[in-house]
Amino acid sequence: MAEGTTRIGVAIDIPEPWGSALTRRRDAAGDPQAAYTPAHVTLLGPTEIRTESLPEVEKHLEAVASGQQPFTIHLRGTGTFRPVTEVVFVTLAVGISECELLAAAITASEAINRDTRFPYHPHVTVAQDVPSDALDAVFEDLAGFSARFPVSGFTLFSHGGEGPWQRRRDYPLGGLR
Repeated sequence: MAEGTTRIGVAIDIPEPWGSALTRRRDAAGDPQAAYTPAHVTLLGPTEIRTESLPEVEKHLEAVASGQQPFTIHLRGTGTFRPVTEVVFVTLAVGISECELLAAAITASEAINRDTRFPYHPHVTVAQDVPSDALDAVFEDLAGFSARFPVSGFTLFSHGGEGPWQRRRDYPLGGLR
């Protein structure tokens, strides 16, 4: 990480009991990220910003959150990005459009200069960069997975380069408190 920068990410947490179950399955697949990254739907992937821009980013995230009403996510089944990347994920059956709108609004800030190699696709990663047989097993094991839950906010995280992501601030949707 460059000096004078902070690595941030924005995500929707997967509530219990599903969040810990998905994180445990990721860990069982041998994915080292399971220890550092609990199950979530990414709205902004790891992004370096100027540390001095953090207050501007936080204000921007407040505006984004207040402009989106709470919604429902329904996770159902599995998908994969193979052969482009070695990833297996749980898919969103409901909540895709709301996540896409949030992700687009979040990256609309000049303080957030996000290099997007891939188009945004909301999902919950459950195995990444593990052997093919482990990817196949997770894909099959979670094919019947289903969870429906309300989304009332999202969270700004930061990462110093080692250890788990740190929760910085929660943003309630629709101005809820």
